[in-house]
Amino acid sequence: MVQQQLVARGINNERVLAAMGKVPREEFVPLDLRTETYEDGPLPIGHGQTISQPYIVAFMTERLRAKPSDRVLEIGTGSGYQAAILAELVSDVYTIEIVQPLAKTAEATLQRLGYKNVHIKMGDGYKGWPEEAPFDAIIVTCAPDKIPQPLVDQLKEDGRMVIPVGERFAQELYLLEKKNGQLKESVTLPVRFVPMLRSGSEK
Repeated sequence: MVQQQLVARGINNERVLAAMGKVPREEFVPLDLRTETYEDGPLPIGHGQTISQPYIVAFMTERLRAKPSDRVLEIGTGSGYQAAILAELVSDVYTIEIVQPLAKTAEATLQRLGYKNVHIKMGDGYKGWPEEAPFDAIIVTCAPDKIPQPLVDQLKEDGRMVIPVGERFAQELYLLEKKNGQLKESVTLPVRFVPMLRSGSEK
């Protein structure tokens, strides 16, 4: 997977490649799909959600340029795979999941694998995690139709956010950098993510 899907497509950050090689992806995939764990594509994990294809996980992680001292916010825990990759690279990962069964399963998987620096909260990711802000980097693994202002507010100066934005299954992956309180935007590639879910009447 690392050589054929990642290195061959230009992923070259050694720390990211090492994390992708170390984290057991099969642990985050439903039992009936484990034979497809290392295929070059996303897989369903139930509740209308997916685990992203390895290349997209690596691409988004590389764009964060995460340092070992960073505190990172992830929106959309899903199976917990992206959080585990980040946990190999940074000091603390704060991750929010709105679907309760997924949050519980991810928490159990991460604990079983010994990830003590991942903190999971069940809730509306659009609002971020203000009690733990600001964050050095933010990664969003579901697509809102516009960039959530609360997440912008919770990003540190010189921080980076990687986020898919757009309509269902037709989005652009943005890299945002906060400079002097303003966002510098660059579009990296077209992507297909599940839409961001909202709580209650805000859906």
